[in-house]
Amino acid sequence: MDWFSPIDLYCERVGVGLWPEPVNALSNLAFPLAALWAWHVAGQHGQRRLIVVVLCFLAALIGVGSGLFHSFANAWSEYADVVPIWSFVALYVLAAIALVGGAPPGKVARIGVISAAITTVAVSATSGDSAAHSHAADPLNGSLQYAPALVALLVFAAITFWRGHAIRWWALAAAITFLVSLGFRIMDLHLCSVWPMGTHFMWHVLNALMVALLLQGLIRCGPAQSEV
Repeated sequence: MDWFSPIDLYCERVGVGLWPEPVNALSNLAFPLAALWAWHVAGQHGQRRLIVVVLCFLAALIGVGSGLFHSFANAWSEYADVVPIWSFVALYVLAAIALVGGAPPGKVARIGVISAAITTVAVSATSGDSAAHSHAADPLNGSLQYAPALVALLVFAAITFWRGHAIRWWALAAAITFLVSLGFRIMDLHLCSVWPMGTHFMWHVLNALMVALLLQGLIRCGPAQSEV
C-alpha cells in the first residue's frame, strides 16, 4: 500500500496539497463542538461515567481524523478518518445496550466482541483502497458503505419506540439527520459543475449533529450514575 499517494474523491478537491479542501476540512470543527456540548450536559446531569467520557473523546476525534483526511488526502489519513467513526459506532452500541437497555454484563461482553469484529471488517472495507478507484462512476458516491450504520440507527429508533423509552425521539432525530446527511454525501460529485465547492461539508455538519443527538439522548435518558 502507498501511504502517501494523493486521493481525490470529493468535488472541492481540485489539486494536490495541504489546503485544497478548506471547507471540507474546517467543517469538521462541528464534531469537537458536539463533544463539548455533550461533556457540558453530562456534567450537569452527573453522567460523566467512563463510557460517556470515551464517547465524547471519540466524537471529538472523528473531527480530528476527518480533518486530517481532507487536508492530507492519502491512505494513512484515511485510516485516521474511519477508525474513530467506527469505534464510536461500536462503543455507542454497547453503551446503549448497557445503559439504556439494561442488558447484563455477559450479554454486553458478547455483543462487544461482535461489535469489535464488525468494526474491524468495516474499517478494512472502507479504507486503504480509495487511491485505486474513483467515486465518479458510482451514482451513490461511495455511500453504500454506510448502509449498515443507517439500518442500525433505524432499528435502534424502532426498538426504543416499541419499548416507549425516553431516548426514542433523540434516536429518531439522529436517524433522520443521518439519512439527510447521506443525501448530501451522495450529491457531492453530481453537483460539481454547478456548485464547485460541493456538498460534502454538509455530510460533516449533519453527522456531527447526529453524533450530538445520540450523545444527548444517552446522557439525558440513561440511568443516573449512582444507579449503575
